[in-house]
Amino acid sequence: MSNTVRVTQGYLRGTEDNGILAFKGIPYAAAPIGVHRFKEPTAAPAWEGIRDATEYGPTAPSLPYSPPLDQLIDEPVIEGPDYLNLNVWTPATDAGRRPVLVWIHGGAFANGSGAVSAYDGSRFARDGVVCVTVNYRLGAEGFLQIDGAPANRGLLDQIAALRWVRDNIAAFGGDPEAVTIAGESAGAMSVTTLLTTPQAAGLFRRAIAESGAGHHVQTPTTAAKVTAAVAEELGVEATLAGFTAASPADLLAAQGEVGRKISEAPDPTVWGELATSPMPFQPVIDGAVVAARPIDSLVAGVGCDVDVLIGTNAREAALFLVPNGAIDAVNNDTLAKILALMGADADVVLPVYREAQPSASAGELLVTAVTDWFYRVPAVRVAESRMMHGANTHVYEFGWPSPFFDGRLGACHTVEIAFAFDQLASPASAMIAGVNPPQELADEVHGAWVSFVRGGDPGWPPYGEDRIVRRLNAHSDTVTDPAADQRRIWDGIR
Repeated sequence: MSNTVRVTQGYLRGTEDNGILAFKGIPYAAAPIGVHRFKEPTAAPAWEGIRDATEYGPTAPSLPYSPPLDQLIDEPVIEGPDYLNLNVWTPATDAGRRPVLVWIHGGAFANGSGAVSAYDGSRFARDGVVCVTVNYRLGAEGFLQIDGAPANRGLLDQIAALRWVRDNIAAFGGDPEAVTIAGESAGAMSVTTLLTTPQAAGLFRRAIAESGAGHHVQTPTTAAKVTAAVAEELGVEATLAGFTAASPADLLAAQGEVGRKISEAPDPTVWGELATSPMPFQPVIDGAVVAARPIDSLVAGVGCDVDVLIGTNAREAALFLVPNGAIDAVNNDTLAKILALMGADADVVLPVYREAQPSASAGELLVTAVTDWFYRVPAVRVAESRMMHGANTHVYEFGWPSPFFDGRLGACHTVEIAFAFDQLASPASAMIAGVNPPQELADEVHGAWVSFVRGGDPGWPPYGEDRIVRRLNAHSDTVTDPAADQRRIWDGIR
């Protein structure tokens, strides 16, 4: 078994552990600094000799998660300019033409990297799938709208990585014609966006979207407001020259200040759709890379040739409301105001939630409503849109509860990731799932993902008129149209 391969730029030497080969920190594009800053990604330069690929490469610059999220979410920081890199795990560097999984990390388009311990792809490789994890430009560097610079640079990075996979994955025993893209949170939003992006057409056959769907993009008007706010923080003109003159560190600091101001005063008359979104830096509808909201493109039939597995966790929003104590500060007035921000009439919506949770506090009802509005209903809309066109789509809901905060986190945002990767022993898993989470559930979830990557079928019927959903838990079951009343109250709103 050879741990040396040749890719477009030269030779790489990886590591071998228990029959699995790993190649880490491989640059797929030139470092986005200097003349390459705020530009489309360009090919990584070639190298002489054999390049060491035994350690993770640099991670994209980001601000740390705020407490207490920093105690729940793994965030490796590796300094260096060559952060447009990826990692590959494979069982063999032969001509096996195995299916490929390309993982796009989450982190609200402002955090994360392919070096998170739960993203270790060795278990996918063990099961015959070549696994790739990708870094891309984050925050303002990747998503700030700047006149004279390409929009959606972070998405362009992802596309560049997929092209690198197309051109090089055969050297790692992978099949470039059997690629599945997958991601969680912002990674899943990226996946559904790429599903509708012309530049990504033909680069993948299947897609997995965990806790993110097709509603999460900005209008150009809102993006322009963010650009103006960042320029004001920096004290520069809102031009390419102005932003180029700012150091990456200063731009990152300004990015954080703008995000803080939006979250502290989420006024829709000022910030538009960002009043209900924690992501001031996200894909923007630019008419080229993102022609429209992904959900609207899906309704029109785009991406129907790609198999999709999509789903959410039962209590996504608990991650953002329980650890900081916000859940206990919510009263009925606060709940009604937040529902109004989301476009709902509390007098119409709340009776439905209260019937389903008769003893729930206002904070608990908010967890359910925000989970529906931000995560579950958008995922359902993706499935519905594809159902209209007969496209192969499977839907899941992950329900295993984290034990932290006396169980109040429940099946919160991010908790499913280590189960999908079968990495329950990883430090990242321990931070959110605790010790001894059920390996049997990881066997089931990971097995379903592997089955889908191989053949487009995770093991339960596709989503159709009967709205079949697989509920993944300690005792999993397959159900028809779960929480139907809650789904219906968002018709015409979300």
